[in-house]
Amino acid sequence: MTKIDLTKEYKSLYSAKKEPHLIDVPPANFLMIDGRGAPSSEIYVEKVGALYPLAYKVKFLCKEKEQDFVVCKLEGMWWFDSYDGPTPPREEWNWTMMIRMPDFVTADMVEEAREQVKDKQVPYLDEVRFAELHEGLSAQVLYIGPYSDEAQTIIELHEFVHQQGYELRGHHHEIYFNDPRRTDPAKLKTILRHPVE
Repeated sequence: MTKIDLTKEYKSLYSAKKEPHLIDVPPANFLMIDGRGAPSSEIYVEKVGALYPLAYKVKFLCKEKEQDFVVCKLEGMWWFDSYDGPTPPREEWNWTMMIRMPDFVTADMVEEAREQVKDKQVPYLDEVRFAELHEGLSAQVLYIGPYSDEAQTIIELHEFVHQQGYELRGHHHEIYFNDPRRTDPAKLKTILRHPVE
């Protein structure tokens, strides 16, 4: 049985240069959960914690059907209620955290997995949804360093977008390659992405 690794199958989506560049992002299905607040908040930790047992149960169900896969990296979209004025404190950030699923995963499989995970009484499990995201043309860049110092790289990404004659649309998107609990902040790798038009 072959184990699919989406980060290798879609290498251009899960690798990036240190200089901003454009990429066309095709539609993909994700397990998603929404929230608001700082990444250090209890609700953020609990909601992100609802994604993983469901993702691994879906993997287990697929494996029973001879379709195994590597559970993908955590991804997140971030936005504010208003972009007039200074960046609001992290407690006022909105987010959608998500884990990509292979094309052969169906909504019925996700619901079957959810029923099996319910016995573990995972907080916010019912808020996880299975949905498609299609970003299309986007700009992205590889950032290495602590999350708290991303701002300058994000500014450079936005400047690149405008220099190319595009405008930003949708939400700021991040793909995380390390567990911040186990990685030196200076070595954290993150793809920063933003859809454009």
